[in-house]
Amino acid sequence: MNCLHSWPEPIVRVQSLSESGIKKLPQRYIKPPSQRPTRVNNSLSSSSQLGCDDGDRRHHLGFDSDDDDKTDINIPVISLEDAFSSDKALREATMAAISSACHEWGFFQLVNHGVSPELMKQARNTWREFFGQPVEEKQRYANSPSTYEGNVIEEYEKEVVSLGERLMKVLSMNLGLKEDHLLNCFGGEKNIGACLRVNFYPKCPQPDLTLGLSSHSDPGGMTLLLPDENVAGLQIRKDKSWITVKPAPNAFIVNLADQIQSVEHRVIVNSEKDRVSLAFFYNPKSDIIIEPIKQLVDDETRPPLYSPMTFDEYRLFIRTKGISGKSQVESLKSP
Repeated sequence: MNCLHSWPEPIVRVQSLSESGIKKLPQRYIKPPSQRPTRVNNSLSSSSQLGCDDGDRRHHLGFDSDDDDKTDINIPVISLEDAFSSDKALREATMAAISSACHEWGFFQLVNHGVSPELMKQARNTWREFFGQPVEEKQRYANSPSTYEGNVIEEYEKEVVSLGERLMKVLSMNLGLKEDHLLNCFGGEKNIGACLRVNFYPKCPQPDLTLGLSSHSDPGGMTLLLPDENVAGLQIRKDKSWITVKPAPNAFIVNLADQIQSVEHRVIVNSEKDRVSLAFFYNPKSDIIIEPIKQLVDDETRPPLYSPMTFDEYRLFIRTKGISGKSQVESLKSP
């Protein structure tokens, strides 16, 4: 079947649509009322931080301007600086902060992580400049983005892979495992399936009617998001509420994904500002068997919830079913 025939009007790139100055969204982009963003502020209490100023704890729960910036951030902002310190107290405090964030949220913002702020800025600007080019110029790189990325992105990816390895060690130790356990479960440092996806969200005339990205959980192991420094967009589902994260300066937003901990999130859009973000997926080797860690399950008191499968098998399952909150991963649970 030719999918283009199912659209009631010609397909137009979203960025081109935005730049045309439209005042109303085409009908196909309008979400059902139950899936639309909300301006209602959350009253959830703030999570604790480690090594961050109060100024980093501001939180934005709207989607048009910074005027609603009246609530503290509801996900922790954690410094990684002392994660491998020789000072036991500092090391354990960092480990405990990350453990608490994982248990409570599955998301946290990471600062003092070892990746140069200048490199982060250059990587973001590289792609911002790309999306600012005419569509004909961008199309030249459609099937071979590496020809555009260059040395800046290559260096950025190298640094983020290294950061992912350090985080995997912290997660392993917090689970009471050897520090290389999770990394080895993913295939070892030479075999992980890391990849970068860059998202551009143009200005939207009616952001209250649509989403930049629908509710979903990431299929891989862990996502390290370099967010836009000027506008918030990521929302995390906490209980029955959607929390909008305002990025801390020079922070990565760390998201534990389905192979470790499934967390539902989505992206809202803005009527005044474009937004660009770089999502780095730290995934298992595609053909490696993923299964519950034997040291952490027990057939009697804590039976495994999921059957073993390769990451490729899981990824194919998700792509076949389509994104729909956490329903796809939940459907794989053992009865």
